[in-house]
Amino acid sequence: MIMTEASTVHIVAADDALAVSGEPLVPARRRSLMRRVLANWSVRIGGSVLLLLILMALAAPWLGTIDPIAIDPASGNLLPGTRAEFNSLDGNTFQHLFIMGADSLGRDIWSRTLYGARVSLTVGIAVAALALILGMTMGLMAGYFRRLDGIVMRLMDGVMAIPGILFAISLVALFGGSLVTIVVAIAIPEIPRVARLLRSVVLTVREEPYVEAAIALGTPNWKILVKHILPNAIAPLIVQGTFVCAAAILVEAILSFLGVGLPPDMATWGNIMADGRAQFNEYPHNVLLPGIFLALTVLAVNILGDGLRDTLDPKFNKRGV
Repeated sequence: MIMTEASTVHIVAADDALAVSGEPLVPARRRSLMRRVLANWSVRIGGSVLLLLILMALAAPWLGTIDPIAIDPASGNLLPGTRAEFNSLDGNTFQHLFIMGADSLGRDIWSRTLYGARVSLTVGIAVAALALILGMTMGLMAGYFRRLDGIVMRLMDGVMAIPGILFAISLVALFGGSLVTIVVAIAIPEIPRVARLLRSVVLTVREEPYVEAAIALGTPNWKILVKHILPNAIAPLIVQGTFVCAAAILVEAILSFLGVGLPPDMATWGNIMADGRAQFNEYPHNVLLPGIFLALTVLAVNILGDGLRDTLDPKFNKRGV
């Protein structure tokens, strides 16, 4: 009877600790957290700009009004805002407003930029998702299972020793410049950063009383990881995901600009700027205007990540940042 009462008290205490630290937020706290996130001006500005860019990318077939790979040599190097007759190779002729001008082959830069946003955002989101999933798995194993810590971390150190750009160029040279190859090539160097971040969270949470109570009660390891440890890592994972997304968009543009990324005929921001660099002195808009979209996207994602970090990170909340 004494043992039963002691066990009951222990379980109740463990449950109270779980309710405070380990369990997912109750609806009231979730609403409070959401209000704090939306009240942050960095989240508002970065999220609004990013949402606008996503909507523009989704509406590219309607906003662009012309095939991004359609060529008309007679319309080559038109200045922004020029209305001219476009003669497509299939014989169709129509009046078209070149909002951002045309490149040397007569392709509409506005349409190419909109479709390029689709590629860049797809790469950024896919890289972030892949890096978070694999990095989260590695970090959970390294932080929770002591025997795997050294093996997993030494593997991550080996990956971090290879420059990301060099690794991506090598992988693309081996397997070709497809979208899948680009995503994998950019995601792999980002995995160790996510793994190290999650490992540090797991090492801290693993020593909490409610985790020790769960272990003492014989709770399966997978349930402890999913139910008690992973919820504490959601906030830093979200923040890290935004930074990975921004870095991936930039790296994809760099690879395409260098000619080792996606095929030149595909409309990407890097390819657009690469096509216009030869005539930059005479027609700088061919490079600058797509570059502005690239810079705005990366800046918006970074600002969003800073706002989420300031709101979700307890250290910043305590400092009143």
